[in-house]
Amino acid sequence: MEKIDKVFNQSEIIKKRYDRTATFYDCMDRMIPDTLRRKAISYAKGKVLEVGVGTGKNLSYYQEGCRVTGIDFSSGMLAKARAKVHLAKVPVDLIEMDIESMGFQAETFDTVIATCVFCSVPNPVKGLQEVRRVCKKRGKIILLEHVRSENFILGWLMDLLNPISLHIIGSNINRKTMDSIKEVGIENQNTEELFGGIVKLIVATP
Repeated sequence: MEKIDKVFNQSEIIKKRYDRTATFYDCMDRMIPDTLRRKAISYAKGKVLEVGVGTGKNLSYYQEGCRVTGIDFSSGMLAKARAKVHLAKVPVDLIEMDIESMGFQAETFDTVIATCVFCSVPNPVKGLQEVRRVCKKRGKIILLEHVRSENFILGWLMDLLNPISLHIIGSNINRKTMDSIKEVGIENQNTEELFGGIVKLIVATP
């Protein structure tokens, strides 16, 4: 019970941090170039779930044929996303929901996409298990994530600075997301590495 309470408290703390940073989050989010976002979104087809939709940065990039459901556990972020819905070329529904406990039936979506999300999910393995559960067996999972560097010195530096990033923003800069993907059994089809391998574009199947 103590462990469950600790995870719940951590989720609430991170949620409040994202509520607080929502007003200027788009400025911080520029670390991921728009061209890379467009490329990630171009893989999305059919009924799409965007987990951690944030301020709705990706909404204008979805192409005809998609129907997007975006979720986020931060009401502050969703308020910003709702202001961008009119920019989308496709139908968009936004719901306040936690990725670790999604209220969708299994195999609901053709595509599940996340951009820079698993750095802030308190339990990334649980979140990825949920992503796999709600994605159709022949669907696609698209992850654009920043991860811990495999370079010894840079990795050590990211470990050192991580508590500061976590406290200020609510995100971890040293997550080993590829390990979590393998742990939950998501089958990695293709990975494109950028910025020395710190950013990865992963196209996978459940």
